[in-house]
Amino acid sequence: MKNFTYHQPTSVATALPLLDDKWGKTELLAGGTDLHDLQKEYVAQPEKVVSLTGIGGDFRKITAAMAGMSPPRVTIGAGVKLAEIAEDKAIREAYPALAAAAGMIAGPQIRNMGTLGGSLCQRNRCWYFRDEHVLCLLKGGRKCYAQEGENQYHAIFTQGHPCVIVHPSTLAPCLIAFGATAKVAGPNGEREVPVEKLFQAPVKETQREHTLAPNEILVSVTFGPTAPAGAKLASASYEVKQRETNEWPLVQAVVAFALSGKSAKGVRVVLGHVAPTPIVSESAAKALEGKEVTEQTATAAGEAACEGVRPLNQNGYKVKLLATAVKRAALTAAGAKPYWSE
Repeated sequence: MKNFTYHQPTSVATALPLLDDKWGKTELLAGGTDLHDLQKEYVAQPEKVVSLTGIGGDFRKITAAMAGMSPPRVTIGAGVKLAEIAEDKAIREAYPALAAAAGMIAGPQIRNMGTLGGSLCQRNRCWYFRDEHVLCLLKGGRKCYAQEGENQYHAIFTQGHPCVIVHPSTLAPCLIAFGATAKVAGPNGEREVPVEKLFQAPVKETQREHTLAPNEILVSVTFGPTAPAGAKLASASYEVKQRETNEWPLVQAVVAFALSGKSAKGVRVVLGHVAPTPIVSESAAKALEGKEVTEQTATAAGEAACEGVRPLNQNGYKVKLLATAVKRAALTAAGAKPYWSE
């Protein structure tokens, strides 16, 4: 590991001047579960590491505005641990998709170290990118080696993407489904950005998987979709993994809607781990909108979610997994008995 200077500011305001306006020289440290690996693999070789672990206050709190809000409006600081999100009572009751997703990330050691900000801003897990000996597109090279190489875990929505990584965050699709907004601090003050716009498909060394500038810090995310009178917000996240723990999903589907009687209203379907960014599937949402969520309509939503897939030569199996994940997420959100786990 390359030697570096370590800083531990006690506020966002004192952390910002320590950052540079270009990627590479300085890296932010949250829980450390990703950055330290990148340093040991010589993928990240910063001259300066700015730790956010000394920042307290709202940066490390979950705040739920209960009064007059159904469901409650929730703000989660970027420094909140994944385990805290999974265990928070208000989130578990009103936003079960997010609580479930946070509770399934890796194992308990990672969940008690990793943070919301780290989950959203982590680097991709492509083995070519993580190999110090491979000069891929995202490290200044001219080629994405996964296009024709070992790509069984890569994107199946590949059209228009020179780099076929999958976005690694399991929390991002949930927050997008809830219409969350991120607060970002930078040298010119604070700004707000929809979480849906927080991500991009990188194609070169000067880009990250998110749209933050090198001298900006993610401060918090806020969400609180409103449900029509008499309706209840329902949501679920369904993942398919090779193993139950310490594994990234092969595919993920998040479904959220307001349940009015037996009809789903305001449906949002977001797909994770199948493209360089999370995907909002309008086709899948349309298959459920205004309808009762049944085995038939949920199956139709799963099939619609697969429109436009262009799998690589080793990952066509993920198409069927995605259709099944969307179907089961929709049925789970509607309160159906999970017959597939019996």
